[in-house]
Amino acid sequence: MKSDFQIVALSRENFVHLFSMSDAELAAQGARRLNVDENPGYPCRVSLMDAPIGETVILTPFKHHDVDSPYQSSGPIFVRESAQTAKPEVNEVPLMFHHRLLSVRAYGKTAMMMGAKVVEGRALEGAIKDFFNDRDIAYLHLHNAGAGCFNCLVQRP
Repeated sequence: MKSDFQIVALSRENFVHLFSMSDAELAAQGARRLNVDENPGYPCRVSLMDAPIGETVILTPFKHHDVDSPYQSSGPIFVRESAQTAKPEVNEVPLMFHHRLLSVRAYGKTAMMMGAKVVEGRALEGAIKDFFNDRDIAYLHLHNAGAGCFNCLVQRP
């Protein structure tokens, strides 16, 4: 059974307006402007790269699972000011994931969770392909296992 996958970054266009806001305007939306002081540590959900030290990021709430299901969910994400939307190739795992402990969450067509697994980043490709061997799995979400923050969507190409 074919288990190819495509990692999907969030679109820059959804967040670019945040960088022209004042700190007070950001705070009114529950967001914060931060200066990166360690790497890795600020994984951008648009570029799918860790922000370099000294760069500005926005930490903002984001509804990453906006579905009609008990599994709807939101949480904080980082977005780099200079981010361009990443477009990984089919079966490509961006470097940002290689050094993280990740939670892979599998959902069916009705947005109900059908499985979950915690894996080291180096084992991510195998875990994704294992989940996609099940044709009832419609898509996956990747989260950082420790903090639980959403990283990205994984879909079939």
